[in-house]
Amino acid sequence: MKAIRITLPGVPPSINRFAGRKNVNDYRRAKDYWTGVVGWAVKTVKDRPRTPYKKAKVEILYYFPDRRRHDPDNYSGKFLMDGLTAAGVIVDDDFGHVTLAVAGDVDRNYPRTVITVTEVE
Repeated sequence: MKAIRITLPGVPPSINRFAGRKNVNDYRRAKDYWTGVVGWAVKTVKDRPRTPYKKAKVEILYYFPDRRRHDPDNYSGKFLMDGLTAAGVIVDDDFGHVTLAVAGDVDRNYPRTVITVTEVE
């Protein structure tokens, strides 16, 4: 079974930061930034897929810098999934191609996001 794992410094913003607000430019900047970060991180993976996985399980583990309440639905991974698609790791991020699991933990010293993508046969 083929799989890759990437670790990104920091945690993408909650979707709540953008919901119902007229800050389209902030949303676009954040999306471009995190999509780009994923793309660069994928390039550092020695065994990255040569062709996108047609079906995959994507697991996203957020390590937050504090114990504040973080709702999983606000950290759905939108920017990260778009980055995986743009980087050619997955064909598409729709339900026909991807199963998604999201979890969170705390690491005050090293907030980060760990993404594991496993090809599903």
